[in-house]
Amino acid sequence: MKTKEQKEALLKCLRQTPIVELACKNAGIGRTTFYRWKKESSTFSRSVEAAMKEGFDFINDLAETQLVSSIRDKKFPAIAYWLNHRHPSYGNKVEIVDKTNGELTAAQQKLLAKAIGLETQDANDNNYDYDGKEKNQ
Repeated sequence: MKTKEQKEALLKCLRQTPIVELACKNAGIGRTTFYRWKKESSTFSRSVEAAMKEGFDFINDLAETQLVSSIRDKKFPAIAYWLNHRHPSYGNKVEIVDKTNGELTAAQQKLLAKAIGLETQDANDNNYDYDGKEKNQ
């Protein structure tokens, strides 16, 4: 089989099952050869990424179909999964409790400034309060 035909066979396999090991096995191509082809050709590499995306979309569609079938069959784990991930009333919730009475240490203020994306220099110069607002406004 010519290399071009081998590559096309591999891409077809990736569109159906986006797992390199399985696609290589089904196409009769070694993984080492696959990775060498990817390294040598940016065009092939882009084709692999596109085929894998198509394959992942295909697998996602299959999984969602099975999930909906399980929901129709009244299988509680499927129902709970769907509600936890698709319905705001049933999803996981995060509760934040302020035990500082509104007073943060300098270290906590610095950490908070970093967490909300304020520049380190600005936080160190104390241009911002712990709510992230500029002090001199």
